[in-house]
Amino acid sequence: MCEPRAGSIHETLPPRRPDRLRGAPTARREVTDRRPKDGIAPGLRTMSPMSRDLAIDLGTANTLVYAAGRGIVLNEPTVLAMDTRSKDVLALGEEAWQMIGRTPGYIVAVRPMRQGAITDFEITQRMIHVLLRRVGVGRMNRPKVLICVPSAITAVERRAVKEAARAAGASSCYLIDQPLAAAIGAGLAIHEPVGSMVVDVGGGTSEMAVTSLGGLVAMRAIRCGGFDLDAAIQQYVRSNFGIAIGERTAEAVKLAIGSAAPYEDEPDAEVRGREVSTGLPRTVVLSAAEVREAIEEQVAQILEATSHCLGEAPPELAQDIIFDGIHLTGGGALLRGLAQRIADTANVPVHLVGMPLECVALGAGKCIESFDRLAPLFASADR
Repeated sequence: MCEPRAGSIHETLPPRRPDRLRGAPTARREVTDRRPKDGIAPGLRTMSPMSRDLAIDLGTANTLVYAAGRGIVLNEPTVLAMDTRSKDVLALGEEAWQMIGRTPGYIVAVRPMRQGAITDFEITQRMIHVLLRRVGVGRMNRPKVLICVPSAITAVERRAVKEAARAAGASSCYLIDQPLAAAIGAGLAIHEPVGSMVVDVGGGTSEMAVTSLGGLVAMRAIRCGGFDLDAAIQQYVRSNFGIAIGERTAEAVKLAIGSAAPYEDEPDAEVRGREVSTGLPRTVVLSAAEVREAIEEQVAQILEATSHCLGEAPPELAQDIIFDGIHLTGGGALLRGLAQRIADTANVPVHLVGMPLECVALGAGKCIESFDRLAPLFASADR
């Protein structure tokens, strides 16, 4: 039987962003692209002219749109490509993400959300406008819009998001904190007098919350997420090997061999980048242990914040969480070994939800489907 071909990760290949971390039985593994080309669900590229209320998960890494009665109709990276000379929007989502690091000087691919905060109000307005147009919102179709926002953003940023949605065509706009939406999407009984805990590890922030009777009893939010793990890998490769790699290459390394805890048959990965001293291409081999060392500081921050949040919960609710466990959501939840590290640190069972990437959007979708019954949640979140 012939040996499997070794995989390689380098910046000249097309972008590769697998949706889940998968084990590799071989010594090295290849990163494959399993993302849809445009991020829009088949058959839902053009919505009915009938007004359909929308829920938007405005995440740092990805933006998802849920239409009432249809489910998730759009799933795109939160990236916008703009022409700095004319200020025109050239691309949004997957197409713009592919332009990161590959554009001429006058075209910039920007992320309007960084570390859970809005970095540019005008760009955020344009992105929401394009998103609503893409799912069929127009002059004759003005739906209600519910937007999930990181709990760390300020009151000024909350008002800016609402104004942007109304300017883009929404008849009204409501906000809900992402941890609360994640708890609803995970199927937790948030309206019962029972303590439930959710840890949402996103691209720019990680949020931990204890819920009971429809509200947040304890909450922690740290500006540390998947992008910080990527940056740590970039810094590690530069410091230890003298090689500069891009943001997408670092993410591919994380998805391929990244982990928060050791596991059996750990693979290696070839990484190609530019040698800092000479400017010439160079290839190095990274082991899973080296990547784990690179991201340990960021993983430790997530573990510490989770422990602090659990420690702030009232004793009765903490007892419920010990019995029911912590529910882990968000794209960062797919990092191999993270659930086990949290369980060992907090001494509480940890459950990875069924659809961690879509959990917040699905929770917001449940809210928009049962708008009248869950309206108090929006009032409490819109502070």
